[in-house]
Amino acid sequence: MDRSLPAPKAAGVALTRASLAIVLALGLGGCSYIPWLGGDKDPTPPAKLEAFVQEVALNVRWSDRLTKGSEGRRLHLIPAVGGGRILVADSRGRVVAADLDSGRVLWERETKLPFSGGPDLAGDRLFLGTSGGQVLALSASDGHEIWRAQLDGEVLSVPRSAQGSVIVHTLDDTVYGLDVSNGAEQWRVSYPAPVLTLRGSSSPTITPTGVVVGLSGGKLLKLDPTDGTPLWEVTVTPPRGRSELARISDIDADPVAVGTLVFVGTYNGDLAAVDLESGTILWRRQLSSYAGLAATETNLFVTDSEDQIWAADPVSGAGRWKQERLRYRQLTAPALIGNLIAVGDLDGYIHLIAQKDGRLVGRARISKKGAINARPVVSGNRLIVYTNDGTLAVMATGTAPAPTGKALKSQAAEGGAKAAIPATGGSVTRAGEIGLPAP
Repeated sequence: MDRSLPAPKAAGVALTRASLAIVLALGLGGCSYIPWLGGDKDPTPPAKLEAFVQEVALNVRWSDRLTKGSEGRRLHLIPAVGGGRILVADSRGRVVAADLDSGRVLWERETKLPFSGGPDLAGDRLFLGTSGGQVLALSASDGHEIWRAQLDGEVLSVPRSAQGSVIVHTLDDTVYGLDVSNGAEQWRVSYPAPVLTLRGSSSPTITPTGVVVGLSGGKLLKLDPTDGTPLWEVTVTPPRGRSELARISDIDADPVAVGTLVFVGTYNGDLAAVDLESGTILWRRQLSSYAGLAATETNLFVTDSEDQIWAADPVSGAGRWKQERLRYRQLTAPALIGNLIAVGDLDGYIHLIAQKDGRLVGRARISKKGAINARPVVSGNRLIVYTNDGTLAVMATGTAPAPTGKALKSQAAEGGAKAAIPATGGSVTRAGEIGLPAP
């Protein structure tokens, strides 16, 4: 099981094990995510799960191990949902379509390709990227290959379809526009990567007026999807610090667009809101993040680099609450289902958190052998979870049954049962009281 953050890469090449040991010795922020070497004790072990009386139940509609998953690697393999189907791919080249309601396999295809990003579903086509720099278009009806394109960089993000193009962000910070019909390259825009960056890249975010992409070095840009013309670019977090490690400020989390705002988080840097039309930074708060964020018009939720979940006001950036009882559990980006937040962790658990006040209200384990690195996907009232070992599960929320006396006694023996595990700050809206710098 991979308990690491996206590994740093130097000059576009992943660091060796010896180099990684040096990184640890130098004290990279968030080092608890890096596998500890030499048998030493992890200085920031994952938080132990506390027993509590659950308010919300996660009922599994169906669960099946349909692929090999990412086999412990941090890839961007995320389920795509549409037309009553779920479509997933694994790192060995297997693609499967399953019925959303029953889990029945509709079709499967073996490509033998090292998939690392996708799929994205657009109409009757699936788009996937590989660690070898290939992008494929497959039929969503039966999985047959429509076209294949070779790029110059590894694809660790999800290719996205927009206005007749497939937009791809490669690991070397090049953004490509491919013809959606045949995969021919229409344009490319390249940006120089810093000396040292995290091994990962954000997926393009499609908006009605352009494509927003986050790059290494804290830069955010908006492109015209038809020809790649930069419409604006802005540095959310400039590199700072004396060492190259301290200067890592990558945008690995996918930007999130809501209305006229784009929300973005950087590693070792800031959480920010950017005007979609002008690229103006409207507010910026110091908060390191790479897993991801989710937003509505009234709420902003972020998983930070220490695996704490934050809620903030999307208009001002002021903090509302912080849930810190899941620290260092390798949490995914938050997914929003009803009035709840769902996140996955390194031990295959899904945790449910109340959006209003951040209390933990439910928990379920999907797999004992596979971590959950992919953000859960929401489709209607269903939660779709894809684990590293290839387990695909469809769940629905419901009222938890009243705990039995035996369960309460067992929980008390483990430290006591609680109505819910509260968040730091509760309903407090003053950011300074929970750690976010005040506006």
